[in-house]
Amino acid sequence: MEGALRREKIIEILQRETAPVSGAELARRTGVSRQVIVQDIALLRASYQNIISTNRGYLLYVETVRPKRYRRVVKVKHRKEDIVRELDCIVDAGGKVLNVLVEHEIYGTLSGDLVINSRADVRKFMHRVEACGTKPLTDLTEGIHFHTVEAEQEETLDAVERALAEEGFLFA
Repeated sequence: MEGALRREKIIEILQRETAPVSGAELARRTGVSRQVIVQDIALLRASYQNIISTNRGYLLYVETVRPKRYRRVVKVKHRKEDIVRELDCIVDAGGKVLNVLVEHEIYGTLSGDLVINSRADVRKFMHRVEACGTKPLTDLTEGIHFHTVEAEQEETLDAVERALAEEGFLFA
């Protein structure tokens, strides 16, 4: 197989595969030695192909366009026993809870990363809280706290705020 065609085939193989492909496997599929593959990979990289070498083989790195994300900080207040309902409101409306923040009168802003996307994540978070026997940050501020919420659309963030308001959690 001619060099240019072989390099096109290597790109096609790497585009199809989701796992790394070894040099030996590329050599087998193109009918050349592993050393020829190493040279081809070098030429492909020189022509601006984004090929990554791993200990398990080669990967073609393709940048994906991530949809724009919107963020909003919401101020809420509730009792400790309402944490699950509050987080469920947010994820059910399509939001992702990135963190929790409290304004402490002595220590200033205290925050903790949450990264909660679903009801399953809410349950896992609550399990960790209970298993560790810890108190939530909101215990420091009589239930008043903030969440940074992320979504793909502004309308989703509006829906999150409406859901929190309907449950009486949104704090002005």
